[in-house]
Amino acid sequence: KKVLAARTEENMVKCALLQEKLYASGTEGLVIAIQARDAAGKDSLVKKVFGKLNPAALEVHSFKAPNSTELSHDYLWRINRALPPRGKIGVFNRSHYEDVLVTRVHQMEKGYAMPERVTADKDFYKKRYVQLKNWEQYLYENGYRMVKIFLNVGKDEQRRRFLDRLELDEKHWKLSTSDMKERALWKEYDAAYEDAINRTATPECPWYILPAD
Repeated sequence: KKVLAARTEENMVKCALLQEKLYASGTEGLVIAIQARDAAGKDSLVKKVFGKLNPAALEVHSFKAPNSTELSHDYLWRINRALPPRGKIGVFNRSHYEDVLVTRVHQMEKGYAMPERVTADKDFYKKRYVQLKNWEQYLYENGYRMVKIFLNVGKDEQRRRFLDRLELDEKHWKLSTSDMKERALWKEYDAAYEDAINRTATPECPWYILPAD
């Protein structure tokens, strides 16, 4: 762990220099989309890694369940609004992939104001994967790089971290009953993540699967 921590510090020095160049040029944008199961370490990643970059050229957005205004638009509307201006890095703590993960597992397609002919389509999610690939390719062709990260935490390790939240006073605030309910749908999320990653990984907008135990 000490070796990795030291190597991370070295990498962050390089990242800071590259960020300066990106910011100074003001011609391209970078989006880091982070997806993971509960307790995989998304918040820690943002804090310990991206927290070391220049905040003036960094924007962090956390996407929770969409509100009523967001539900009255298309599902990418709120994501487009969060894209960083050219020269900056945008970090998405959860991202546009929530709409092919949580919505699929819980069969929430009808949450957005869409006609029945759309939500009843048996290829609804296959079409969404295509839409996401096309949208990311559009960004790439217009000077935005999209890097997608999946923090892959194991079921046993997630259980251990949930118990920590239950037993350690300083972690009580992280405890959520909804996290426990989502854990019961482990296999369903496995299938959703596998499909989403396999169908949307491209050379221009790759997925990086990182062991998170």
